[in-house]
Amino acid sequence: MTTLNAPNYQPLFKALSYEFQDKSLLEQALTHRSAGKLHNERLEFLGDAILGLCVAEVLYLKFPKQPEGKLTRMRSMLVKGQTLSAIARELSLGEFIRLGSGEMKSGGHRRDSILADAVEALLGAIYLESGLESARTTIENLFASRIINLDPNLQIKDNKTQLQEYLQAQQIDLPNYEVVNITGKDHAQIFEVLCTVASLELAERAKGKSRRIAEQEAAKTILEKIHK
Repeated sequence: MTTLNAPNYQPLFKALSYEFQDKSLLEQALTHRSAGKLHNERLEFLGDAILGLCVAEVLYLKFPKQPEGKLTRMRSMLVKGQTLSAIARELSLGEFIRLGSGEMKSGGHRRDSILADAVEALLGAIYLESGLESARTTIENLFASRIINLDPNLQIKDNKTQLQEYLQAQQIDLPNYEVVNITGKDHAQIFEVLCTVASLELAERAKGKSRRIAEQEAAKTILEKIHK
């Protein structure tokens, strides 16, 4: 396991407006699976649920006249990986994440997915240590500026749509999506999709709990490569 030498968590506590009493729980939340058996995936699972619940409640109360469809769209914008990784960077979370040597060498502390997962794991850890109210308060603090600036009428385009529109504007052939592997039992399948943009010589694989999710993740990676 890659460890940090006596990290000073005070800047993180200040940014979170929350101070962990159980440092082992905090360290687990900040440990990627590449760094050891006691990693943050279970906390991430819990934090994802807590985040979805609290954001849904905030939106429900803040926008009493908005229909379910618009509330769902706004929630998706707030809890998506891109938003969470941006929040992680605002917290300088990458400095504290524990990674295995391979992930560290490949720049894992800057990777969006690892940063987003760590935010969810932190929220799960706060819930376990101090309960729902503390988790809700932390979420409201972290998302305050983004919630204020939400526009219920804004049409949010998903990654596949953004990629398609970009390629069309550049008069480039549209991407091809192909399911290359399905694993897991019928009730918990994982789909692996290959997205190819032949004329740009780009091809990316992604996994998800449904074909749609996997396609969206693959399109996102292609977009990131294009915009670099």
